[in-house]
This record gives sequence, structure tokens and C-alpha cells, in this order.
Amino acid sequence: MNVSVLGGTGEQGRGLAQRLARAGQSVMIGSRSADRAQSIAAEIGSGVAGGSNEDAARFGDIVIVAVPWDGHRELLESLAADLAGKIVVDCVNPLGFDKQGAFALSVEEGSAAQQAASVLPDSSVVATFHHISAVLLLDDSVSSIETDVLVLGDDRDATDAVQALAGRIGGIRGIYGGRLRNAGQVEAFTANLISMNRRYKVHAGVRVTDV
Repeated sequence: MNVSVLGGTGEQGRGLAQRLARAGQSVMIGSRSADRAQSIAAEIGSGVAGGSNEDAARFGDIVIVAVPWDGHRELLESLAADLAGKIVVDCVNPLGFDKQGAFALSVEEGSAAQQAASVLPDSSVVATFHHISAVLLLDDSVSSIETDVLVLGDDRDATDAVQALAGRIGGIRGIYGGRLRNAGQVEAFTANLISMNRRYKVHAGVRVTDV
């Protein structure tokens, strides 16, 4: 299946696109600026195309949302028709930052993924990829990212497809983590990981044992 990344010129989106393309996946990155997306795609190389977010929404069978939280709802509302019938993978973390570090923001719907589901009623929304370091994704010297990603959603076929997609990235396992209503605590845990990374100067991930 074709994969698109909305917000694919940001570090997280670009890193995911780069890793998936190198695993043989056909990928398009989208951006508010199609020219910038095309430039980034050319830098990544074979298997990656660039275009507007609208182009990317139309291209992908699986569409990854990696946009800033403050533009999340507005963008998805504008693309609802293009995303109908598709698997939409939300990896957005609603976080704030102050002098004490990162903290989770309150979301009316419960989580970014639930907000996506509320504005995309004709899409199958899945939440995952919250806890992967963009630094590791973009580091060519790191051949395998040894971490698990929790995959949450209400459609079994969609979560199975996204687990398989995650497994295409070397070292990563997709682990089913429950229904979409449980996405809020998964998104919020990113603030804890950021605190760990700053304290220990690492790029910590998550491993699920006995699975």
C-alpha cells in the first residue's frame, strides 16, 4: 500500500518517511509548501515523492499525521473528503513546554487521535509512533531502532495493517495497545520520555515485555 506523511517536512514526519522508503515502501510527504516537500523528497531519494498535504492525502492508502498540534484539527477538517475510506495514523502529541519541561495538554476529545476520529468519521483512525525519537529516525548511522510502538484503534484490520507497517522499520515492533479511547495516556507519556532523555542524555523508547 502507498503511504503518505502529512507534515512530512518536520523531523518526525521526515524520519518516518525516510525509514519506510528505505524499507521499500512507496511514500509521499506532504507539506503546506509543495515545493519544500519536493525538495525534502529529493534529499531522501528513491521511493519518496513530495507534494502538498492535499496531494499526500489523496496518494496514501495509509496516511500518517505528523503535523504540529496547533494545526491538527484545522488540517484534518480540510482533508476529510480526501481521507475518507483510508487508514489515518495519528502520531501527534499534544504537549506544552515551560521552564519545568514538557507537559501534556488537555484535549476536549480526550486525545489527538480521538480528535482526528471526530473530524474524520469516514476514516479508520489509528494512534501510534508517539514514542520514537526523531533524532534516531534521521540518523543514518543507526541501522536498527530497538523499540516498541503502541498501536491503538477500534478497527482490527486497521491496527493489524499499521502494526505490519511499523514492523517494516528495522528494530521496531508494533504492539496492540487497546482501543482509541486509551490514546490519551499514550500521547501524554511522551512528556515523561522527554524528561528521561534530558536527564540521562539519551533517546529513550519503550519495550513491552512478555509479548
